[in-house]
Amino acid sequence: MGRALGLALGYAADQLLGDPTRYHPVAGFGKLAAHFEPTLPSTRARGAAHAALLVGGSAVLGRMLDRGTLPTAAAAYVVLGGRSLSREAAAVAAHLERGDLAAAREQVTHLVGRDPSTLDEDGIARATVESVAENTSDAVVAPLFWGALAGPAGLFAYRAANTLDAMIGHRTPRHTEFGWAAARLDDLANLAPARLTAGLAVLLGSNPSGAWRAWREDAYQHPSPNAGPVEAAFAGSLGIRLGGSNTYDGHVEDRGFLGSGPAPTRKDIARANRFAEKVGLGALAVSVLLASRRRRRRS
Repeated sequence: MGRALGLALGYAADQLLGDPTRYHPVAGFGKLAAHFEPTLPSTRARGAAHAALLVGGSAVLGRMLDRGTLPTAAAAYVVLGGRSLSREAAAVAAHLERGDLAAAREQVTHLVGRDPSTLDEDGIARATVESVAENTSDAVVAPLFWGALAGPAGLFAYRAANTLDAMIGHRTPRHTEFGWAAARLDDLANLAPARLTAGLAVLLGSNPSGAWRAWREDAYQHPSPNAGPVEAAFAGSLGIRLGGSNTYDGHVEDRGFLGSGPAPTRKDIARANRFAEKVGLGALAVSVLLASRRRRRRS
């Protein structure tokens, strides 16, 4: 039961403490990845080698630390990001409640990559709710899933792949080729966890039929094969409509609409946070069960 208990303890620590404010291991990994990047030509093969070295090295480190409950708990704590996600979203909502649109635009940049300069209050609310949905999968469900399957090695390797995707996986001119492998690896790593997140959103929400309908009918419009199901299921469960047009580096991207309710307002941010916590607890239960069953099969 060491792995299952470790995941539960790590989840509890994250919910109580949030991310470490200093010397965060994920931030250290990002600096290491950035240090190696400029020394490599921006080719697809070099990018694949870069990703394999860093993700593989993270998995090896995790395997070396896989010595029972406490190492698993520590690994889960530094990899999970549910509490910090909810705090960032709540901070955006607080700025909107005070009517400080400029501060809300600045705060939402901690959550999304779109240009916030032209967003009105409802646009900021939509961006925040979409980030809560997507990052519940990326920062809570997926780490728990891979931790259940592979312990600290799975936790570290997943976070490494996800961090690399955030750093170099976007299709900027510099990273179109170099970041290809990181982006595809992150897509693969999130394939099952994203659908687990969407499934939990359907089962745990107040409108299962609406969430299932939004997932089935609308998710394909999102350019991400993993964010689409998650955001659509959240939209259906919350009874709101997500998606639409976003601006990234001056380029407007139309992502279609997810769900059939009204556009989200600032009040929906707190609702999304509460629902994300429920989905996170559901993912913890599934992961503890999965880890326990794997342990029994090996014994």
